[in-house]
Formats: sequence, structure tokens, C-alpha cells
Amino acid sequence: MDYKIIFSNRRTIAIEITENCEIIVRAPRFLSKREIEKFVLQKQKWIEKTLVKQELKRKNKKVFSEDEIRDLYKFGEEFLKENLPKWAEKIGVEPTGVKITSAKKRFGSCSPKNSLCFSVYLFSYPESAIEYVIVHELCHIKYHNHSKKFWQEVKKHLPDYKQREKLLKI
Repeated sequence: MDYKIIFSNRRTIAIEITENCEIIVRAPRFLSKREIEKFVLQKQKWIEKTLVKQELKRKNKKVFSEDEIRDLYKFGEEFLKENLPKWAEKIGVEPTGVKITSAKKRFGSCSPKNSLCFSVYLFSYPESAIEYVIVHELCHIKYHNHSKKFWQEVKKHLPDYKQREKLLKI
């Protein structure tokens, strides 16, 4: 099994499987290659299982044409215009700004200054999943973390948020 080792000033060893199914081992500088090999062997089942998952994800990843992306931007703008103010009022917050980006790794984000960003690719998912991301990001205006209070706030507004969140993992 091929893997790349990255040594750094860390205390623990960790394995990462990238989107491209590359295996990266992050290790403390003091760890020997033999100890790393032993660790990798211990984690072999997990690595194989994760590689299969990543490969499936890669195969199922939709590639959008420029026209499709343009349509997603349009749909996203309309959806946000219609739904964001309604949810912001219910939650009792007001974002300082809202924009749609071409982010590929996250569906939404909330800046420390309470400006929200939503990935254009989010708008290819079911509306209930989009609504979940909107509520999730608006709740970050109240709680800039994923604390218990944050999740209670999300659940207060979307009791079925876990089912909605699963729609994003399709």
C-alpha cells in the first residue's frame, strides 16, 4: 500500500484519505518509519473501507456544464431571496451580507462578521436540504461554533435537521 508521509511538529499520528484517494500519513518528527508502518498496518481495514467510500464519492460526483451552473446561480438567488429573510426573522438574526460562491468543499459558511456564503452546488440538492444549510448558517450568527447550544438552536427550528443533513451526503 502506497502512502505519503508528512512529518511535522505534531504529537499524534493520523491518516488522511484525500478526494483523489491518496493516502497521507501525518506524523510527529520523532516517529520512526517502522512505527509508522506498524500504525498503517493496524489501520489497514479502515483505510480500505475509506478508499472504497472515496472512490464511490468520486464516481457519483456530478460535473455541471456552464449553463447548468448559471441556472443554479439563478435558482440559488431566487431561493435565498425568498427563504433567507423568513428564516433570519424566525431565528432572530440578520446576516451582514450574503453571496453565492463556487466553493466545492463546503455548502455554506458564516464569517466572524456574520456574512454568509452559500456554494452554488448546494442548489442542486433538494429544497429541504438547502433550507437546512440556510438555518445552519443563520444559527452560526448566534453561535460561531458547533456547541450543544448551537445544535439545540438548529433543532428548535428544524426538528428533522438530521434527515435533511443526510440528503447532502447523497
